[in-house]
Amino acid sequence: MENINEIIAGVENPPTTFEEYLTCYADKVGALVNEYIPRGTHPDMDRYLYAPLFDYSQNGGKRHRPLICFAACQAVGGDMARATSAAAAIEHFHTAALIHDDIADEAELRRGEPCLHLTEGLGLAINMGDLALSLVNGTVMNDANLDDATKVRVVTELINMTRRTIEGQALDIGWARDGRYDITPEDYLVMATHKTAHYSGAVPLAIGAIIGGGTDAQVEALRNYGLDTGLAFQIQDDLLNLVGSEESTKKDFRNDLTEGKRTLVVVHALQNSPDRDRLIEILSSKEKDPAVLAEAVAIMEASGSVDYARAYAENLTSIAKNRLIDMVEPSPSRDLLVSMADWFVNRLK
Repeated sequence: MENINEIIAGVENPPTTFEEYLTCYADKVGALVNEYIPRGTHPDMDRYLYAPLFDYSQNGGKRHRPLICFAACQAVGGDMARATSAAAAIEHFHTAALIHDDIADEAELRRGEPCLHLTEGLGLAINMGDLALSLVNGTVMNDANLDDATKVRVVTELINMTRRTIEGQALDIGWARDGRYDITPEDYLVMATHKTAHYSGAVPLAIGAIIGGGTDAQVEALRNYGLDTGLAFQIQDDLLNLVGSEESTKKDFRNDLTEGKRTLVVVHALQNSPDRDRLIEILSSKEKDPAVLAEAVAIMEASGSVDYARAYAENLTSIAKNRLIDMVEPSPSRDLLVSMADWFVNRLK
């Protein structure tokens, strides 16, 4: 199996934008991180555990988390190959989060395919999510290329990341369970920062910089950049689910409304729309009728909530880019990370 340095070196025309970076390396990096999924000592362990998890992870999306971990490592002058186990750990955490999230949400599709709990059954899907979680810290601790002090720093980051994500998920699920419609935009930002921004932005970048030997200032600059852009990523993801297309989301279009998700668009509309009662009625009904879901979107557009969320994400990324440019030395890797912010907010344009 090629290592990340060989993968990068094997590309004749290196990508100059973040979108090109993902397109160029996603498949090979996906294969690289999936090398860390073990095999069972009994054939039925593979049948009921390892093989379905491997297949699920192969349908792995754009792999932006491991790729930004590698970019951060290189941006501070480090050897990307040393970051491979950590990049894989974060990606497997993402897999675990998706499996468990789809169970909690009673979702049907993930990346255009039936969810794991529907194809393999609830019990086995929970078990596979648990296995993916076990790969997070173990992958790093078993890496002979990392010294003990670095392992402790990285695993501490991963432990804190896991707790914060679970905290955010608790808010997200709890608000839906209790029919909470008093949630403010400020509440949403706390939830989304914990649930998504740490593990989708801040921690991959911070860990990449730690392994790359970055200074404390560089590590924190990249962490803060990841927090801001990770939050913008979640806001844009929510927007894509409402006003994108089924092709762009590769999951149930507008299923956030069916599940009653308290997104930034929704909570803003709940505070500002004259049709608040009708919106609550739709959000409470597990509605799947496309016409009714379109009505909910129209209510949110009329209240300015879609524009509000889009502007919030764009402002976050604009400020974050300027801070990163001030704190990290110029390099192609830094340019890719700056481009990441633009990609996050341009996915609807």
